[in-house]
Amino acid sequence: MENTEYFDRFEAHLLEELLKLCTSHQMLDGTLLASEDIDGLWKEFAPHYMADAVSQINSYPAAAIAWAGYVGMAVAHHWDSDWEAFQNSAYSDLHGPQGFDDMDENILQHHLGLDLEGKQAGRIEDTLRSCAHLAMTLIRREDTEAQSTKAFYIFARTARALFKIGAALELKRLGYKFEKMNIGENPIFS
Repeated sequence: MENTEYFDRFEAHLLEELLKLCTSHQMLDGTLLASEDIDGLWKEFAPHYMADAVSQINSYPAAAIAWAGYVGMAVAHHWDSDWEAFQNSAYSDLHGPQGFDDMDENILQHHLGLDLEGKQAGRIEDTLRSCAHLAMTLIRREDTEAQSTKAFYIFARTARALFKIGAALELKRLGYKFEKMNIGENPIFS
């Protein structure tokens, strides 16, 4: 892999900017909610996601980026509802009838249980679309040669960042938050 520190900085900056954006959309509260279980499943899903998304990046860049957020939402939802059953699921279980192309709608409707025409689904779609466009802007600022190794790693880090944002969005929607306990100043996830 190329310069790991460079990619770490890019991903951290992207996450920071996405968190600000989601907070401005009133979908997060300035905190990236996360779980090691959820992040761990991305490691399993990432190669399959990347295989799907890379073929879409030139024609549908926003979808190729945003769909990772939907994957994060689905994983977080199942982490909350029935992790034992879901943790060994295949990535392809998130696909819709048209495979990768309608995975967003499949996740919203069949995994999160939302009405595709409803207000919540619309807010999620708007937020993840905005996140994808922000990510595309930050990627362009890197002035990376298309189809280079560097471009691939930037895209991979972008997909992971969107996955984490999607997971945080769903955890927030489900009512999770960080709270300070009386025993010291360490926040606890509840």
